Amino acid sequence: MLGGTFDPPHLAHLVLAAAARHALQLDRVLFVPAGEPWRKAHREISPARARVRMVEAAVEPLRWTEVSTIEVDRPGPSYSEETLTELASGGGDWWFIVGGDALADMSQWHEPAALIAVARLAVARRPPAAVEVPQELRRLVAGIDDRIDEVPMPPLYISATAMRGRVRDGRATEVLLPTGTRRVIDELGLYRVVAG
Repeated sequence: MLGGTFDPPHLAHLVLAAAARHALQLDRVLFVPAGEPWRKAHREISPARARVRMVEAAVEPLRWTEVSTIEVDRPGPSYSEETLTELASGGGDWWFIVGGDALADMSQWHEPAALIAVARLAVARRPPAAVEVPQELRRLVAGIDDRIDEVPMPPLYISATAMRGRVRDGRATEVLLPTGTRRVIDELGLYRVVAG
């Protein structure tokens, strides 16, 4: 599972998914857009259904991906722990694919120990850096090192914030945003400044 706000989904999300699939020999990667991302309650985000459409457009050419609306369909804040618990209840082995920034912040998440109990962590490693587990997270989750699989990934300096800014400013997004995602953004008029 690769979860996130995906506002918008961009090249780095796809590269991370592909790198995890290859490194861990995954059958598929499930993209899960957050319904109500509680960690981003302080800022305006695009409507959930618009973000789902953008993710669907981004992964449409990739046969090994799926999109789930599990968090969008569930009322209330979106918690990865609840989502993974529900997904894992159907059986199989699950990995939660994250970047190093998410791992660094995970001690602040809702029930990190419960999350890691139901799924291994697939953590992006951008050479030459190593995956670093914060001490606070080690205190919360005993044996966390045994639940982490490193995913080698090239350094990509792309962020959703930068992509929103590029769209707003009329700058190029080719290669950085999947073509289908950009079509949805343009169709819905997302990230534009409204004069008023």
